[in-house]
Amino acid sequence: MKDGFAVDKWLLIAVIGLLVVGVTMVLSTSYLYADERFADGTYFFRKQLIALGAGAVGLIACSLLSAPAYRRLAYPLLGLTLLILILVLIPGIGALRGGARRWLTFAGFGFQPAELAKLALVIYLAHSMAKKEDRIKTFAIGVLPHLIVTGVCLGLLLLEPDFGTALILIMLLYSMLFIGGVRVSHLLATGLLALPALVYVMLIAPYRVRRLTTFLDPWSDPQNTGFQVIQSLIAFGSGQFWGRGLGEGRQKLFYLPEAHTDFVFSVIGEEIGLLGALAVLALFGLIVARGMRLTGKIEEPFEQYLAFGLTVLLGLQALIHMGVVTGIMPAKGLVLPFISYGGSALVINLMEAGILLGLSRRRL
Repeated sequence: MKDGFAVDKWLLIAVIGLLVVGVTMVLSTSYLYADERFADGTYFFRKQLIALGAGAVGLIACSLLSAPAYRRLAYPLLGLTLLILILVLIPGIGALRGGARRWLTFAGFGFQPAELAKLALVIYLAHSMAKKEDRIKTFAIGVLPHLIVTGVCLGLLLLEPDFGTALILIMLLYSMLFIGGVRVSHLLATGLLALPALVYVMLIAPYRVRRLTTFLDPWSDPQNTGFQVIQSLIAFGSGQFWGRGLGEGRQKLFYLPEAHTDFVFSVIGEEIGLLGALAVLALFGLIVARGMRLTGKIEEPFEQYLAFGLTVLLGLQALIHMGVVTGIMPAKGLVLPFISYGGSALVINLMEAGILLGLSRRRL
């Protein structure tokens, strides 16, 4: 590529590597399930390829947009996100699946507004923090507006309910405020004040309480609440170092629920073994490392916050997914970026990677 269009090759290689693993594992984990449910073993695989094509277009487009264009999009994108987060809650508009309204469906495809909310919040926070950089240490200007906007998003997500995404947005907010120079005392004070509300939200839903107790001792209820985690650990254990081989996993045969989405890393551990799991972990580590390196090279505040926020967002999602399936975090329904089945997540993840690549292109 010519210098004007060159991007961080290591970041691009990491993304492509994860995509290759992703389409392979989607086919491996979903074939039998899709064959039984839709009489078409490649049903999920084909939909994932369509999303990959759309995401590739999004990645290229996002890598070519200028930073001022993203700043101009900050408020319109945030407004659009809040609108669709409201629409998804309306019966007849939002699709009800598994007791939650998280999807808008059209033409046979579903879209999760929560995925767009992650990207919209990063761009909004980067723009707002850059604009208020000289007053960021003032609580009323540097902290309160960001808490309010994020709080509105959290409230709408919890109504779906989607506690996992809400938790990610909280961690994203505090990470970006910290790197932006907000007083630590302000972060600690607001965190302590919000803690009772967080505990209440966790305890008011019985299934969240069960997830917490299951996390502490999965074998106390191995046939019910502990089933997912135990089956996931069995998958990792049976994979050993080299794995059973692609397509040879047994836990995906209706033992491991949501094997193609929430527990895809478990199947990676079983079929490709510890070696494959470490390779995937290394690719995510490479993305985080290159993203942080890029953040350190940028001097313009908005672009710096944007690069940092996107890097943290991708890293957090991968870390939580891996933590859940290995039993070191309570169960949450979060996909693994670039790998798990899910069109809206894949498209948005590729757009986020495209923005990072675009920022890197201007630094080579």
